[in-house]
Amino acid sequence: MTEKTNIFASGSTIPQSHIQTEPPDLEVQARVKVIKAHANHRQADQDMDFLNLDANRDIRLQLDYSKTEMVLRQNGIQHTIVVFGSTRLSDPSTAQAALDNIQRALNLSPEDPALKIELYTAEKLLLKSRYYTIARELGQLIGTSGSCPDDCRVTLMTGGGPGAMEAANRGAFDVGARSIGLNITLPHEQFPNPYITPELCFRFHYFAMRKLHFLLRARALVAFPGGYGTFDELFETLTLIQTRKMPTVPIVLVGEEYWKRAIDFDFLIDEGVITRHDRSLFWFAETANEIWQSIIDWHKANGTPLFS
Repeated sequence: MTEKTNIFASGSTIPQSHIQTEPPDLEVQARVKVIKAHANHRQADQDMDFLNLDANRDIRLQLDYSKTEMVLRQNGIQHTIVVFGSTRLSDPSTAQAALDNIQRALNLSPEDPALKIELYTAEKLLLKSRYYTIARELGQLIGTSGSCPDDCRVTLMTGGGPGAMEAANRGAFDVGARSIGLNITLPHEQFPNPYITPELCFRFHYFAMRKLHFLLRARALVAFPGGYGTFDELFETLTLIQTRKMPTVPIVLVGEEYWKRAIDFDFLIDEGVITRHDRSLFWFAETANEIWQSIIDWHKANGTPLFS
């Protein structure tokens, strides 16, 4: 009985005559070129026009989720402390310099109404620049909370942008600890702040997937004074806890005076649209030590210590 030849045996090669080469006919070459240039000839996973179709939104959502989840697992990220706040906050020296520049311009044009408004806003931002310092100190506390800088059992996570988020990432950077930043693709490019650990900086297409990763591992949410984005994350977290869609975690609002002026929680209670129990889902703090210690104490009392 004759043995069958194994064409896949080690050292076997496909005969050269079976390898397709460019056809010698120029007209045929031209037709092949047109075929290869057509969008439908592109490999599906390399065809961005195809991937960006509405019909493939489910694939994009999955990719938006999967890449970050895989990398966080690879890096041993277990739990996070999520920090939010205005992108417009800056450190005191930068805020003072901005105010001085506007004041000089106003000295040259003292009746300019636009400059007067800018000066008022700059004065407000200078007052709030203390929150940049507090956020940076908080980042340092979180960064030194583990057994070593590479201890990722509890890791700082921010939205990856400037302002309060930059300050928190900067604090972790100060003490040599790793920290996470979740950027988002926007019409106007949002650059990651320079203090995020490079391998832990991600960029999302969908806000929904970004929000999911903010809360999947969250052991606390700390909200510094901010605007729409900060309110969005704060109220979404409060809603998820209120409706039992996620476990209760500490929510700390930094700057009682700001938050009570921005949102009249007592009015909401009086109107009957939230309960007094809903009001107990968060508390206020004024310093980095107060923020961090209240989170530790809450988890200890709840039987879920941050480090066990």
